[in-house]
Amino acid sequence: MASSSVAADMELDRPNLEDYLPPDSLPQEAPRNLHLRDLLDISPVLTEAAGAIVDDSFTRCFKSNSPEPWNWNIYLFPLWCLGVVIRYGILFPLRSLTLAIGWLAFFAAFFPVHFLLKGQDKLRSKIERKLVEMMCSVFVASWTGVIKYHGPRPSTRPHQVFVANHTSMIDFIILEQMTAFAVIMQKHPGWVGFIQKTILESVGCIWFNRNDLRDREVTARKLRDHVQQPDNNPLLIFPEGTCVNNQYTVMFKKGAFELGCAVCPIAIKYNKIFVDAFWNSKKQSFTMHLVRLMTSWAVVCDVWYLPPQYLREGETSIAFAERNEDTWSGTSALD
Repeated sequence: MASSSVAADMELDRPNLEDYLPPDSLPQEAPRNLHLRDLLDISPVLTEAAGAIVDDSFTRCFKSNSPEPWNWNIYLFPLWCLGVVIRYGILFPLRSLTLAIGWLAFFAAFFPVHFLLKGQDKLRSKIERKLVEMMCSVFVASWTGVIKYHGPRPSTRPHQVFVANHTSMIDFIILEQMTAFAVIMQKHPGWVGFIQKTILESVGCIWFNRNDLRDREVTARKLRDHVQQPDNNPLLIFPEGTCVNNQYTVMFKKGAFELGCAVCPIAIKYNKIFVDAFWNSKKQSFTMHLVRLMTSWAVVCDVWYLPPQYLREGETSIAFAERNEDTWSGTSALD
């Protein structure tokens, strides 16, 4: 996509290069205007330079790199076919059954607790928190998730916010199975939106609408109020604001760093040995993304809970965000 975009830019910018070339280098044919692509054809050095620019494009942060094919000969192809049969014919039905049973058990327990314990908010919140953690564990089991957590487990206390890199919506599921975070998330349609409204609001999640500019002020006020309450679940924010392919980071948005509290970075690194966990929402629905994970051998992931960071004297929220981005990207989690 990056190369096609650069090609389109070249077509729009067509400088006349005849004044920059010696007369003997011009083609001996009917006079015509030279374009930038003609100069690239003449000079291999410029061709390599243009290729480097394309490779350094911002779009590479949002590209899913296809794995190298290994079923390329007569000896390996039968093994690959056997793997397809096992993954789609055995593992996928078993995982789907596990997920279905998990949902049935969750709803059978969640709705009675939600509606019958309205007068006992503290007990209801505690049970609902445990049920959400249980359901997230069922999701991870449906991918045969192999998750390793490093560092101290997040605790519930005021004046702190957790920030993590964002590769897919499953980032939230992986973190939620260990600690019931209150996440800030965009409103989604379909069954994901149903879960947001009926289930995740019970753990204090905050929703926003990107298309409503007035919603930003309301969301910022909710965030400030949330981190002040000692009984609220830990607040989780994905400051990149979009899914990135887990190889690069993009600039953190400053909203999470101007709340006047400790910022606790979380680094999530996926091992692509079995499946690429990156979710490109423009090309694939979340349902099909889950199906791809459930038809893989396993989802392998490491999660690092990093030391909290504090705003320094005289430091702006933008500089604070950049410092945390450097701290996150410099960890061994992303080597």
